[in-house]
Amino acid sequence: MMEEAMISSIGGSLSALSAFGKKMGVTSNNVANWQSEEFKKSRTVLTEGQNRTVKTQIERIDTPGPVVAETGKDGKEIERELSNVDLAEEIPQTVTAQRGYEANLKSIQVQEETLKSVIDILG
Repeated sequence: MMEEAMISSIGGSLSALSAFGKKMGVTSNNVANWQSEEFKKSRTVLTEGQNRTVKTQIERIDTPGPVVAETGKDGKEIERELSNVDLAEEIPQTVTAQRGYEANLKSIQVQEETLKSVIDILG
């Protein structure tokens, strides 16, 4: 029974590890495209799934980016929409995703060591 609980717990940690990896990927994509015209950022929503799993949903955020005006070669004013990525939001998201990934990786390592000890004791 203890072994089943530990294996279930490892499954939950593996699921969270995958979810935080996806979150890091989405945030990295946002940062990589922060200067791309009209780029729309995405966000990763993490929710609790069944059996201690973590579900991920990626949502595109369609709010407009800032508009800048420039003078074209013909002297006419041209407006361009920049990306809606705010680095002040994205950098903390990167740190959160990294810490979540690291915590779940450590949890898996501890659970693996504990399970090995239980198996050794049971012989």
